Amino acid sequence: MKIVFFSSTLFYAFLFALHTAGAAETIGCNNKTTCGGEFEFDTGGPSRKSFPTGFVFGTATSAYQVEGMADKDGRGPSIWDVYIKVPGHVANNATADITVDQYHRYKEDVDLMAKLNFDAYRFSISWSRIFPNGTGEVNWKGVAYYNRLIDYLLENGVTPYANLYHYDLPEALQERYNGLLSFQVVKDFADYADFCFKTFGDRVKNWFTFNEPRVVAASGFDNGSNPPCRCSKEIGNCTAGNSATEPYIAAHNMILSHALAVKRYRQKYHEKQKGRIGIVLDFVWYEPLTQSKADNYAAQRARDFHIGWLLHPITYGEYPKTMQEIVGERLPKFTEEEIEMVKGSIDYLGINQYTSFYMFDPAQPKSNITGYQNDWNVGFAYERNGVPIGPKANSGWLYIVPWGMYNAVTYVKEHYANPIIIISENGMDDPGNVTLPNALQDTTRTNYFREYLKQLKKAIDDGANVIGYFAWSLLDNFEWSLGYTSRFGIVYVNYTNLQRYPKMSSYWFKQLLTRD
Repeated sequence: MKIVFFSSTLFYAFLFALHTAGAAETIGCNNKTTCGGEFEFDTGGPSRKSFPTGFVFGTATSAYQVEGMADKDGRGPSIWDVYIKVPGHVANNATADITVDQYHRYKEDVDLMAKLNFDAYRFSISWSRIFPNGTGEVNWKGVAYYNRLIDYLLENGVTPYANLYHYDLPEALQERYNGLLSFQVVKDFADYADFCFKTFGDRVKNWFTFNEPRVVAASGFDNGSNPPCRCSKEIGNCTAGNSATEPYIAAHNMILSHALAVKRYRQKYHEKQKGRIGIVLDFVWYEPLTQSKADNYAAQRARDFHIGWLLHPITYGEYPKTMQEIVGERLPKFTEEEIEMVKGSIDYLGINQYTSFYMFDPAQPKSNITGYQNDWNVGFAYERNGVPIGPKANSGWLYIVPWGMYNAVTYVKEHYANPIIIISENGMDDPGNVTLPNALQDTTRTNYFREYLKQLKKAIDDGANVIGYFAWSLLDNFEWSLGYTSRFGIVYVNYTNLQRYPKMSSYWFKQLLTRD
């Protein structure tokens, strides 16, 4: 009996019955079918076979969102640990002290990945779990944890993809020299990366340096919505900062940190370890609202200030001309030596692609306050002629726009020398208070993955050099300022007892990724 996932009332009742009997048994099905041969998904077009040979499918998480043990086993605080202690910063004043406790439950989570036929796991390493003070003394309990995780992944045939920085700068470095605003962070990050290469690189062959440095710079230093909460007083509720300069300084130092870490890897470790290293950039696709020249220019400015900010220097050794003209002397400059180090400093590029927006030219400048986002001088629209760009997920910014995946990947191919690309995150969220039975029947998420993968396959067929795809996220978890009011997981987590319940989308992936 085949069940079409987008109209599966029967499956909904069946799945919930299975889960109430015990989640572990529900994933022990053969590869051809779901649960004992009685149920089978219609995967709606894409399959493992339809992607290139060797294409990698995985899931992703980040350390701060899933590990827990935030102040235990020697881990030092990160800037997020300080941030969440301020009432009102996180929904319901939630913390990541426990989150979903992957620190202790990693075997259970790796078993899930393996049984769902995933090839790889993209996780991040907590800098302050390795170096509680950012530099100096090593926390060997933290090292031991990552050794256990990496070894268990490999034992179960799941390839580790390690990310070195996912929003969680050690608080000690923020206090010592203002963190990402100081050039000192470049050497300190490279030293931390060097230690990880030396310690884990015999088994980890796939590395990323930074996750979404644009978000770090914009949210931390332009509007101050994320730690370290710096911005101009005219822009946000910050006690210190300069939105006109600090986002550009922070991003510049992250580019240099990335490049120096890559240089260390290539000079000291690549010959023996034979691994690869890249960076993860977020990319919202920006579509012109109309076909007017002004709206097309607005959309291009948005792309330049978004992905171009980081990818242009890495590809061409300089910031986009648009940014140079608009930002002027506020934009830091690379020395000749730095250009040589930055240019070409990726073996592959990670792209986090979730959504798309319409962009228009506002005719008159939207604000006379100088800052990174205001420098774009664009208008955002979410519908055209009364028609929404796509359905909205739980998060206010996340519209479901599958064709944006094709456009984003094709844009990178055409403007940045067709790099090797990994889709390092892609997914959507449900409300945090969704009940377990309803959460398991995540038809919207399943359709989201199906349609986005179809568009990704189309981009590959048209020449994009994409070698992997990672669904965000394996687990419902701590979703930054949204706390636990947002669920991105393909596996539902009961936050009371931390029991895992695979959702319909996870079974869809299981069948999609079946190997003959």
